[in-house]
Amino acid sequence: MIFRQLFDAESSTYSYLIGDEKSREALLIDPVVDKTAQNLDLLAQLDLKLVLAVDTHTHADHITGLGALRDATGCITMMGNQAVAKCLSATFSDGDQLSVGALRIEVIYSPGHTDDSYSFYLPGPEPMLFSGDTLLIRGTGRTDFQNGSARQQYQSLNRLLQLADNTLVYPGHDYKGWTVSTIGEERKHNPRLQANSCDDYIEMMAGLRLPSPKMMDIAVPANQSCGNLT
Repeated sequence: MIFRQLFDAESSTYSYLIGDEKSREALLIDPVVDKTAQNLDLLAQLDLKLVLAVDTHTHADHITGLGALRDATGCITMMGNQAVAKCLSATFSDGDQLSVGALRIEVIYSPGHTDDSYSFYLPGPEPMLFSGDTLLIRGTGRTDFQNGSARQQYQSLNRLLQLADNTLVYPGHDYKGWTVSTIGEERKHNPRLQANSCDDYIEMMAGLRLPSPKMMDIAVPANQSCGNLT
C-alpha cells in the first residue's frame, strides 16, 4: 500500500492519500481545494490514478477539493448519504466498502460533530482509522453547529473505541503538531474520553463555548457544491 498524510497549515487539516501498489489506483480523503495542484503533482510523481475522492463530512473550516479533483481527473466523488451536496457522483452509508484496487475500506457512520460525519477503517496487521472530526488526538470534534449532537458523538466514539488498541488513528485536524495516535492511546489519555457517562460528556461539550470557524459562512455553502464558490 502507498500512504501519504498531507497537511494544510491554513486550516490545520489533514488529507490522506491511499494507493494500491499493483493497480496504481488511489483515494484521497478530505482534500483541500487550495492543495489541488500539489495533490495532482503528487499523484503524477507516484504514478497513481485517482479513482475516488471523499469527504468525511461537510467542512466548515476549509473548502473541499472534491469538485476540482473530479474536474481534473474524472474521479468519483462521494460523501455520506446524509450530506446535502448535490454535485456528488455517489453517496455511501454505514457498512459500505470503498474499493481502491485490492484495498477495501470500511465505512463507519459516526455522527455528532455533524449529522453527516463518517469515519473510514482500513483493516490489516496495523489497522488504520481515518476519524475525520469525530475523534481527534487528545480531543474530539465540536458538536455545537451543523446539526451536531454531543449525545450522538458520545455513541459514535464508543463505537470507534471498540476497535483494537493497536488501530492507528489519523484525524481530520490537529492544532498541536500531533500526526497519529492509536485507539489504545486515546482511550487512556484523551481527556474527553474520560467522561463517566453520556450526560457527563454532553455537559463537557456544552462548556467549551468555542468561536465559530472564521470561514464557516463561506465554506459550508461552497462545500455543499463540492467546493464551487459560484
